[in-house]
Amino acid sequence: MDTLELDPRLRHASTFLGRSPKMLIDGRMVGALSSKTFEVVNPATGAVIANVPEGDKADVDLAVAAARRTFDSGVWAKVSPSEKSRILWRVADLVERDLEELAELESIDNGKPYAVARVADLPLVVDMFRYMGGWATKLGGRTIPWSLPGQFLSYTMKEPVGVVGQIIPWNFPLLMAAWKIAPALAAGCTVVLKAAEQTPMTALRLAEIIQEAEVPAGVVNILTGFGETAGAALAAHPDVDKIAFTGSTEVGKLIVQAAAGNLKKVSLELGGKSPAIILPDADVDAAIAGAANAIFFNHGQCCCAGSRLFAHKKVYDKIVAGVADIAAKIKVGPGLDPATEMGPLVSDEQFARVTRYIKSGREQGAKVAVGGERVGNLGYFVAPTVFENTKPDMQIITEEIFGPVVCAMPFEDDDLDRIGREANDTSYGLAASVWTTNGGTAHKLAQRIRSGTVWINCHNVFDASLPFGGYKQSGWGREMGEEVFHNYTETKAITAAL
Repeated sequence: MDTLELDPRLRHASTFLGRSPKMLIDGRMVGALSSKTFEVVNPATGAVIANVPEGDKADVDLAVAAARRTFDSGVWAKVSPSEKSRILWRVADLVERDLEELAELESIDNGKPYAVARVADLPLVVDMFRYMGGWATKLGGRTIPWSLPGQFLSYTMKEPVGVVGQIIPWNFPLLMAAWKIAPALAAGCTVVLKAAEQTPMTALRLAEIIQEAEVPAGVVNILTGFGETAGAALAAHPDVDKIAFTGSTEVGKLIVQAAAGNLKKVSLELGGKSPAIILPDADVDAAIAGAANAIFFNHGQCCCAGSRLFAHKKVYDKIVAGVADIAAKIKVGPGLDPATEMGPLVSDEQFARVTRYIKSGREQGAKVAVGGERVGNLGYFVAPTVFENTKPDMQIITEEIFGPVVCAMPFEDDDLDRIGREANDTSYGLAASVWTTNGGTAHKLAQRIRSGTVWINCHNVFDASLPFGGYKQSGWGREMGEEVFHNYTETKAITAAL
């Protein structure tokens, strides 16, 4: 802690780090009932930056009871839609006020560069609360035309699903909290959110902001703890009506099993193995920059990272050389260093996972064009890596690496059906990008790709209004946009005889 306080680059977050961050349960900032804590580590140095409450089943029970009572008593339901909107906007305003502090916390907790958190993560958080705040006044039903004999008036209503358990990942900690909390509140639900144990700091700071924004006690509860204890208890809890999870496909399957007890509704935003497809008529310079951003943004720790790079044989050599050149020039370092372009992986566990895949790629015959090594001896840094000579059955092609590792493959075909089949040859279906100067070709190929998002001449482009989610083993349901409210509302049909 002393080292952090002496670091002149940490100008805003020291006060929060020094006041023993707490969980939010029923409107109060509290420690775990067991009094246990666990260490939070800066992945750039391995140093402990804080000790936070180790919530477990007892804390989950307490939080769910608060959310249940608050929902059933109508505390949040009685707040008018316009007032809900005002409160969500107030949260956005407070996040915007504390943007530098939150960006610093995100940097030392997750490893991402402060500059990236400040211009990407945090503005998207602010926009999400404002966008979803607007929906609080617009969620309604419709009248239904009647065809059978008789005179009836039929209409539908949208009602909140109830108590929502939310489990978020560590790659975009605060942004994922916003993706989950904002639409749930706009829909009228109450929330119990568990932050990722690797990156709990901004969620706990958000808990303080939610209190300051005067969200009624018990409407939002934010816990810290481990997945196998607090997360499992939340997913299985009989008083939770719906679970929303973002994370790995493997854990997503466990969530589904845990939810079966009371048949709670489930939405899942899971893994990906997204193709970036570069056609021979693409703007090569733009495609090189775009393909590099597709995989190296956020250290490759993106579920939609463009980790499979398909380039037509006519441009393949230029594309691989260009992406490798960008990779070699990326400045890897601590997130608080203004010169850093890529920080460390989030944890020693993730470092071991990514380096294990790099080793597997080499052993199975893939060629490392650049990278493939650890950077430095302190922290969890891996050099941006480009593989070529990859084959469809290699582990680095079939499995999600979740790191700054791209696997390049040439293709010769000009038949869009066959290109689409090759892109779809994966158990995932989260995202893809198509690079071409032919608009007709781009849209035809986009329709052949089985994924929830297809970008054309871009990658990793998001807006609060755009639905995001996957086909196949990339998940169930959609985040963001109007579509997200399918996750958090029930539709009631009412018919009256006239």
